[in-house]
Amino acid sequence: MRVLGVDPGLTRCGIGVVDGAPGRPLRMVAVGVVRTPAEETVDRRLVRIEEGIEAWLDEHRPEAVAVERVFAQHNVRTVMGTAQASAVAMLCAARRGLPVALHTPSEVKAAVTGSGRADKAQVGAMVTRILRLDAPPKPADAADALALAVCHIWRGAGNGRLAAAVAAHGRTAPRLPPGTRR
Repeated sequence: MRVLGVDPGLTRCGIGVVDGAPGRPLRMVAVGVVRTPAEETVDRRLVRIEEGIEAWLDEHRPEAVAVERVFAQHNVRTVMGTAQASAVAMLCAARRGLPVALHTPSEVKAAVTGSGRADKAQVGAMVTRILRLDAPPKPADAADALALAVCHIWRGAGNGRLAAAVAAHGRTAPRLPPGTRR
């Protein structure tokens, strides 16, 4: 599976592409950042982000897109820009019919480091180790995008099977023969 990870941001939108499958070695395909100038209007910045993401989708042809779920911050202006960039990434994927998964920052940290409270340096170090890179990707937004893709590959398969089981059996657990223990 090839996944495009997006760490949304209005100034720096981290983007990373990872190939792999659960239980198999993962491989970084590409990593980078779409940057927008702070002096531009928000609408122009969003267009630049859209153009950058579209170019990555054209070049790397992912099968899924993993985006960091926006969480509440004290700085409303920052969270608004992040949410807007996140929406652009989801829109670009939806236009192409690609599945989009939202992962929380703590979910991503837990997936790659084992701790949902890991700091940026720990995430960068583990992304470097998992993808067998020579050095942590810079800036941290790029490493976070790769971490999102890794998280999705490792957790997405299980979440997909769970969703399929729920869809097949409704909201209840499948019935077991009498005398069988759960």
